[in-house]
Amino acid sequence: MTALVTTLVLGGARSGKSSFAEKLITDSGLSKIYLATATADDDEMRERIERHRAQRGEGWRTIEAPLDLVETLAREGRDGVVLVDCLTLWLSNLMHAGRDAARESQRLATWLTVSPGPVVLVSNEVGLGLVPETPLGRSFRDAQGRLNQIIAAAVPDVAFVAAGLPLWLKCSSSSTT
Repeated sequence: MTALVTTLVLGGARSGKSSFAEKLITDSGLSKIYLATATADDDEMRERIERHRAQRGEGWRTIEAPLDLVETLAREGRDGVVLVDCLTLWLSNLMHAGRDAARESQRLATWLTVSPGPVVLVSNEVGLGLVPETPLGRSFRDAQGRLNQIIAAAVPDVAFVAAGLPLWLKCSSSSTT
């Protein structure tokens, strides 16, 4: 078992960030809560969600929270460690619902500073790729970058995962073992 503090895990698509986050939680020995932000709106996404469930294996309690992340964390995050997978889909859901993404991002960051237990948050780093062609794409990329910065500033540990390997950007605990 390792000590675990609230941690942001960043990376690109298929970088291994979710698997790394799951291992952090499994190695902690705490009870495991999976907070899913994805919605199964089509067959491909339903298959993707099923693959993630199978990969995680047994012992996870899954809660769906596509929009109300802070409220769900406040209600469910007292009895173990919560994996939020992922902030990128949560942000997309907020924007599609017409919610104020900047305000919701700040609410999340503020809540994380007083969280009663550890939370591991997975988020895509989208700023390393091409500039999106559309105004909506650029707006999303910018909002994602701001969200990642706000959360990284609020949490004790931040890891960047590439090719399945973590690079610790911010580390204040023994969770890197």
